[in-house]
Amino acid sequence: MVMGELTSYNEQFEKIVNIIESAKERAYRKVNEELILMYRDVGEYISKQSERTEYGDAFVQKLADFFEENYPDLKGFNRRGLYRMKQFYELYKDSEKCQRC
Repeated sequence: MVMGELTSYNEQFEKIVNIIESAKERAYRKVNEELILMYRDVGEYISKQSERTEYGDAFVQKLADFFEENYPDLKGFNRRGLYRMKQFYELYKDSEKCQRC
């Protein structure tokens, strides 16, 4: 194999690597976008349920207990995580960037 051919192959292979890396980056961004929307939606639900007089602040704790008992491997849905989702929703509910299309 001639040195020029090897360089040509390497350049072509690098282009393929760039395609792969670009696709991976887009996938990571999409996953993060979906997670943010999920946190917002969960936070919205918690916020609205917490406003109801029969639930109040106990709703977050009861939901955290439910997750702990029924879905112990599901991470991030403890009392603190759920409360932060609620805060996230309440802080950004009027933001255009955080609205669904």
